[in-house]
Amino acid sequence: MEAMRWLGRALTMAAQATAVTWTVWGRIAPERPLEIDENDALWAAAYTPDYRPNPPLRGALRADVAIIGGGFTGVSTAYHMSRRFPDRRIVLLEARSLGNGATGRNGGMMLHWLPPEESLGPELDRRIYQVTDQGMDTIQAIIRRHRLDVSCRRDGCLTVFTDPRRAEEAHAEVEYRRSLGIPDRFVDRETLERELGFQAGYGAILDPRAGQLNGAQYVRALRPVLQDQGVEIYEQTPVYRVDEGRIIRLVTPQGEVRADAVVLATNGYTGKLGYFRDAVFPVIAHVMALGPLTPEDWEAVGWRRWAGYNDDLDRIAYSTRTQEGYMVFGGGSRHAVEYIFGNGTAYRGDARRSARALAGMRRTLHRYLPGSRDLPVVSHWTGTLGLTLRRNVLMGVRGEYRNLYYAVGFSGHGVTLTNVAGEVLTDLYAGDDCRWRGLPFLFDSYSPLPPEPFRWLGYQLFTRVVGHLPRERR
Repeated sequence: MEAMRWLGRALTMAAQATAVTWTVWGRIAPERPLEIDENDALWAAAYTPDYRPNPPLRGALRADVAIIGGGFTGVSTAYHMSRRFPDRRIVLLEARSLGNGATGRNGGMMLHWLPPEESLGPELDRRIYQVTDQGMDTIQAIIRRHRLDVSCRRDGCLTVFTDPRRAEEAHAEVEYRRSLGIPDRFVDRETLERELGFQAGYGAILDPRAGQLNGAQYVRALRPVLQDQGVEIYEQTPVYRVDEGRIIRLVTPQGEVRADAVVLATNGYTGKLGYFRDAVFPVIAHVMALGPLTPEDWEAVGWRRWAGYNDDLDRIAYSTRTQEGYMVFGGGSRHAVEYIFGNGTAYRGDARRSARALAGMRRTLHRYLPGSRDLPVVSHWTGTLGLTLRRNVLMGVRGEYRNLYYAVGFSGHGVTLTNVAGEVLTDLYAGDDCRWRGLPFLFDSYSPLPPEPFRWLGYQLFTRVVGHLPRERR
């Protein structure tokens, strides 16, 4: 195990070393062009079937702020900015429809965030928890304030440990968190089996204030709210080019926007605009849904409590239970997450690869919840998310004129942090970031990623050789 851990570190160091070859290999192996496929996930298809995107931008316009991206980050930024600066002209440009990217295709888990590697110290760990807890409070407050019809629940999520040693170590982690005022608790193996039907776990950490959110439903329900607050929303409007300057020019297929400030809310698609190409790379995640299940179905599975769970393995498996009775499951197999050579942002897999990914997810689900074996899969979809090498989120402002704001690299942990990002970027735009100073995602550095072909080779080697290791909080 220690040898494998060192191999993982060696591969990470090799990735950083080969990153210096960008100037050469970036020309030899250019990236794929921007590709954005339609969102056919359960969250959109079953919950917002009548949604129709706004017309695209035609012609030229002038704005105070232009936001690129209509997911959690873009919509959250538009919401908070338009409330704080009602006199500013704010324009949001979305390539397809609101919630078309990772926001509307994820597993639905709304979680607190703690550093993915080692603790940053008691005070900072406590502060990070409080920031993300307040972020979930804000989501719920917005739903209540505007009477939004959105599927959202906060009755707890679990991290399940599939190894007895790690389950024992989780006791110490719970004690540490409780010493910070975090209300997590340990759930033993018997309770896992009785209340979740989980048969392959030795214990779990329960976060009682985590939950589940339908992202597509949330951002689409906010569209009329944003428009009432003065935000102009143009869907079906991809941005092809960003020309920086004191006034930034955005080029779209049928028009252009000139803005004093621009927000990059594009996560896994960011590299296609020429930004963070060596920091964020897109991966394609497979997710499936079963249901809607009857009360008898849930009883047969044994899932009686809690909104969701994830396991403790690098090829992370995760699942949520919606209020409407669907079981959503993702990950749990090497084939359930893919990287497409050239930073591809749309899934181009054939039927065989899709079937392999689906079979891998079903095997893991059936091993964890044997009572689900006879339940049919009613939906299977893919989505693009943005990863950084250290799994660290990047938020800040850049450019010669300090007028290009960004929040990218959420690394599959973005439902809460993307919504927090809207408040962070609004405060940065206002010139007052005191609330966020010292947090690890603000103006953080990143470990550079290599260009092709080293990126593709490194991903394959890392996921095939190291990808089965358990995630550890060191």
